[in-house]
Amino acid sequence: MARILIIEDEAAIRRVLVKILSEENQGYEVFEAEDGLTGMETIKKEDFDLVLCDIKMPKMDGVEVLEAVKKIKPEIPMVMISGHGDLETAVNTMKLGAFDYISKPPDLNRLLNTVRIALDRKELVVENTRLKKKVSKNYEMVGESPAIVHIKEMIEKVAPTEARVLITGPNGTGKELVAHWLHQKSERSSGPMIEVNCAAIPSELIESELFGHVKGAFTSANKDRAGKFEAANGGTIFLDEVGDMSLSAQAKVLRALQENKVQRVGSDKDIKVDVRVITATNKDLKKEIEEGRFREDLYHRLAVILIKVPALKDRRADIPLLVEYFSEKISTEHGTAKKKFSTKAINLLQEYDWTGNIRELRNVVERLIILGGKEISEEDVKLFASK
Repeated sequence: MARILIIEDEAAIRRVLVKILSEENQGYEVFEAEDGLTGMETIKKEDFDLVLCDIKMPKMDGVEVLEAVKKIKPEIPMVMISGHGDLETAVNTMKLGAFDYISKPPDLNRLLNTVRIALDRKELVVENTRLKKKVSKNYEMVGESPAIVHIKEMIEKVAPTEARVLITGPNGTGKELVAHWLHQKSERSSGPMIEVNCAAIPSELIESELFGHVKGAFTSANKDRAGKFEAANGGTIFLDEVGDMSLSAQAKVLRALQENKVQRVGSDKDIKVDVRVITATNKDLKKEIEEGRFREDLYHRLAVILIKVPALKDRRADIPLLVEYFSEKISTEHGTAKKKFSTKAINLLQEYDWTGNIRELRNVVERLIILGGKEISEEDVKLFASK
């Protein structure tokens, strides 16, 4: 049942709002406060799904309430109640974060429609927060080796800035994990993070994928379509395997970085974008530049900060922690009891070179959990993790 607080100093208006919402078949639980100060004290003590707040009130006006609520409980949608002379102020409150405003006397249909939409928005915000926490768990950075500690320190320093980051390292080392942490610890974390695997998109489609296209731009362009740069507006775009991007697409990415504008394929109209660009590659881009496959000017735009992710064989000390982490995660996914790995089993796993890096280690741990004994032994490792 949604909990709604009405902050209104006019008793007659307050009674009307309470009556309308209490009789609504959604079964809202409605609370009242006769002025802004009382309303703020109530919000601090209790949780609400929506607040309807008058603008002109004694002790503390609606604008002050709005600003205070956005600081302590920003997830609560605020709908402002405006008198005839308050309309300009009501519009300005939207810039301060109000969800909407309704005029006095309240129109029944307008009020109920605004309340329903605001409550739906609140549910989306809560769900988005829950998913963000889930994503964070999926991208935990496990390890205490000097190389991983250094990367964590780099992320803490670089993430809050707008600096572009180029992440290098072999396949399977967790470059995308570093990119996610850079986004989640940045000022853009509330915005989208859009991932593009440049190696997985055919060269003739990469420009359309990144910048979008207009209807008729090519044979299968049946309608206008926004690209990944537009989708990432206000957030981060992660270009994985950027070394596989065509020279034509590289030129357009360079322009987007220089001018903060993109053009959809088949259009000459500029579209402003505000994105942070993070890239990753398993290639030696300096060698690619020498051989004419990568633009040097683009490289210098992308590689403001370089983060190198080491191969697993170069951080063997982290393998026991990774095995423990994967063992717990995989057992939970399979709905089975967590299995213990013997010391000799761990020692043997540390001896392997892991050409597939962390991705390969995870697959082996899953195989051992499924096929191994109650305790994973050295013999299990020899049998099921043999190279």
